[in-house]
Amino acid sequence: MSGQLILVGTPIGHLSDLSPRALEALQNCDLIAAEDTRVTLKLLNHFGIRKPLISYFEHNKLMRGEELLQKLQQGCRMVLVSDAGMPAISDPGQDLVARCHQAGVPVTVIPGPCAAVAALALSGMPAGRFTFEGFLSVNKGSRREHLEALRGETRTMIFYEAPHKLKTTLKDLYAAFGDRPVALVRELTKIYEECVNTTLAQAVRLTEEKEPRGEYVLIVGGAEPAAPEETTLDTAVERARTLRAGGMSASAAARQAAADTGWPRGEIYKRMLEE
Repeated sequence: MSGQLILVGTPIGHLSDLSPRALEALQNCDLIAAEDTRVTLKLLNHFGIRKPLISYFEHNKLMRGEELLQKLQQGCRMVLVSDAGMPAISDPGQDLVARCHQAGVPVTVIPGPCAAVAALALSGMPAGRFTFEGFLSVNKGSRREHLEALRGETRTMIFYEAPHKLKTTLKDLYAAFGDRPVALVRELTKIYEECVNTTLAQAVRLTEEKEPRGEYVLIVGGAEPAAPEETTLDTAVERARTLRAGGMSASAAARQAAADTGWPRGEIYKRMLEE
């Protein structure tokens, strides 16, 4: 009989953010798989919960993932947590979730805090469309390729970064994107929570003047949309000719070409008649 994997979002700072459903799941499970058992133990002790803990992190996920899957297939009701926020988001838990889906093990989620979305909301930057990029690779080649691929990205971008790597990351972002708007959001829900809205160039200077502290979420403005190419009258007439060759009447072809190119229908139709 198969068990169930329960993804539980945990506080990203303030322990009161643990939801009642999350608390209930932690109290009623058979086993808790945690990124760092020491961090999770502090959370459990705060709420007086005593449950078996097993480590599951980036460097043991292949071996430990198979072990956890076997336990689930044997009927274990297991909670998966990360150190803070939602498991499986920029987190090795994604691998275990995929294994469960492939093996037919039920998976459910109890939503909780997510630093990326919380920081985006706090920043006040455009949030209608955004892309989550997580942590940049420490490998210089992979990092450069990642940023190069994002050079023309028009959506707001969200990055995670540790304080000791923030200076380098800001310099790399500035080199790749130029001087874009950026919000430096740190220590969300904690006593020193801060959101600094600035630009990448200014952010580089700020971090040189003051040593970064705390975990950061970077909200970076997207590229300006490329200006549409100007369409000449000749291009508009050529479009009408193509439509005409496809069976449209001259009037209908001119009307459609006008809609496609922005040129007045009358000018396109007049040129067609002249020809």
